[in-house]
Amino acid sequence: MPTIAELLSQELGQKLQYVQNVIDLMDEGNTIPFIARYRKEMHGAMDDTTLRTLETRLNYLRNLQARREEVKNSIDNQGKLTEELAAAIDAAATLAEVEDLYRPYKQKRRTRGSVAREKGLEPLAAAIFAQDGQDPAVLAQGYIDPEKGVETVEDALAGASDIIAEDLSDDADIRKGLRDLVSRRGFLLCKAEDPDTDSVYRLYYDFSQPISRVLDHQILAINRGEKEGILKPSVALPGNEGSALVCRAALKPTAHVSAFVRAAAEDAYERLIFPSIQREVRSDLSDRAYSGAIRNFALNLRPLLMQPPVKGFVTMGLDPGYRNGCKVAVVDATGKVLATSVVYPTFSEKKKQEAIATLSALIRKHGVKHIAIGNGTASRETEAMTVEMLHSFTDVSYMIVNEAGASVYSASPLAAEEFPDYDVNLRSAVSIARRLQDPLAELVKIDPKAIGVGQYQHDCPQKELDTALGAVVEDCVNAVGVDVNTASRSLLQQVSGLTAATAKNIVAYREENGPFTSRAQLKKVPKLGPKAFQQSAGFLRVPESRELLDNTGVHPESYAAAKELLTLLGCGKGEDLSSLPDKLDAYGCAKAAEACGVGEPTLVDIAAELAKPGRDPRDDLPAPILRKDVLEMKDLKPGMILTGTVRNVIDFGVFVDIGVHQDGLVHISQVCNRRLRHPSEAVKVGDIVKVVVLEVDEKRHRISLSMKQVKETA
Repeated sequence: MPTIAELLSQELGQKLQYVQNVIDLMDEGNTIPFIARYRKEMHGAMDDTTLRTLETRLNYLRNLQARREEVKNSIDNQGKLTEELAAAIDAAATLAEVEDLYRPYKQKRRTRGSVAREKGLEPLAAAIFAQDGQDPAVLAQGYIDPEKGVETVEDALAGASDIIAEDLSDDADIRKGLRDLVSRRGFLLCKAEDPDTDSVYRLYYDFSQPISRVLDHQILAINRGEKEGILKPSVALPGNEGSALVCRAALKPTAHVSAFVRAAAEDAYERLIFPSIQREVRSDLSDRAYSGAIRNFALNLRPLLMQPPVKGFVTMGLDPGYRNGCKVAVVDATGKVLATSVVYPTFSEKKKQEAIATLSALIRKHGVKHIAIGNGTASRETEAMTVEMLHSFTDVSYMIVNEAGASVYSASPLAAEEFPDYDVNLRSAVSIARRLQDPLAELVKIDPKAIGVGQYQHDCPQKELDTALGAVVEDCVNAVGVDVNTASRSLLQQVSGLTAATAKNIVAYREENGPFTSRAQLKKVPKLGPKAFQQSAGFLRVPESRELLDNTGVHPESYAAAKELLTLLGCGKGEDLSSLPDKLDAYGCAKAAEACGVGEPTLVDIAAELAKPGRDPRDDLPAPILRKDVLEMKDLKPGMILTGTVRNVIDFGVFVDIGVHQDGLVHISQVCNRRLRHPSEAVKVGDIVKVVVLEVDEKRHRISLSMKQVKETA
């Protein structure tokens, strides 16, 4: 039997030693971000996504191994574990296969088969199933026992049939074969509970699709429709292929006995096996769809969190609304609140002009350069007012910001702690302004599920969803790095090796003692021990430190190597280090690594960090689109080419913000010229793309776009 490390090595296409090293590092308590960044020599520079996959599969395989042992112990305690059965359990590649093998030995609730066994009919069932030419009716006569409830031959035969059917339903090979057959040849069908009732699920009122071709979003929609009592799905297998499979496994070519066993096999299929397989297939389809939805959510969340910040400017946040007005917050370049207000631009023309006057005064007083407008209720009217106002300002621009989750944050204990003196609605405006300044720092305060870049996220298994999204947040925060002197507690607790408690202690320490002046000072923080320091230090930046390396991604354990590299390449103090990677190439990376006492990947990273100390990897991405004018849906015409921002990527297409209140949809067939299994193969959330308008349906608020046809035109 291959070891877990060997299986993972084969699955991931990675060297066995690298895989074993990663397993050992994880078992020692090292985090994925730390392993990915600072132990590259030990794992061949796997990226964090591969390491997360390895971690997930490692947990599954370990759980599988533990379940194998539990099952073997349970069967052994019954005195029924044979060498062949133990070998089959050890060879089972999935939990489903293990459970199939365990099924005959599980303690069951009372069934027709178990009742027949209580009546002493098991030997009769075995004799009939042997199919050695004896007449079942003759065999049954010896089992008539009125005291046990077997009063006639027919009673005995019925009990024997129930036992045979149950034994066949517990046969692991039959179940595996039928499951494979349904997966290859079966259909997912769906009907409406009431065809005359209109609903968003009308597409599935008469739905039929081969199971091998059904799409994840179709499964999720059908599941939700079933949950709401609108749809009635089922699994079907054409013809009698399923029954034939069970009969082939059960029958021997003996004329007299085969008819009885055939009937028992057909009963087993119709009453026991196929209904169970139906449930399993539906469950497997759902698991697949949920995994795809979670994976898609994680794919969308990463670029959303990694959107380039619009730093260094005073920013105004507008949280639009009708009845309660438009909430306003002005924050300085660091996100500190300078002013708040509420205006009512949708009430009347007079109120709109009053709102423009109020906002204009705030812009002039505080030197506002950018305006962030939430994309919720009344966003369209607020945007139109903003554009009218900006005719008086040549150097101010605005951007529509996705406000998903802002209300969740503003009503949270965290927001109450951060802004105890502000109304809940004003907190939302502050959050919207900060989302433009630094999306990552603001969005980490919100449950990722509330950010709104997934499909059917509330239907997915919440534990798995939270784990996947939490991993994305952690990877993004650590990829960017965190300023230990300005980061919120929410941001700090996402840093590798830190917990909510240690993050709180860091904030308390800097409030009591002033800004940190070195990374080494972190060791003085209560409960931040050596292991936590090792895991976190490289991701925490201290711009105020006299040590240049404290404001880079170079880990303290590599400071000596970094200084040796500078000496080796003849770089003096205060010298411009932007060309350091080129100098390292010229000198020879292998030779320099040997001289510095570190591996080549680590030395390359050190040179890159020294070349751009304090570098934010998000700065290398396309800047967000800031606008000064507005388009309306009626302005759109087929053939127009526009620039937009990808807001969401789902199974059947891409939603793009093109500057009107309604996002346009690029169907998967219009993303590019090659066939895609999923739009995420070509585009991600936050991408700046060119699109051509295909169709505008004002009545239904739908805009059809194409990315493919823009390229064809070009």
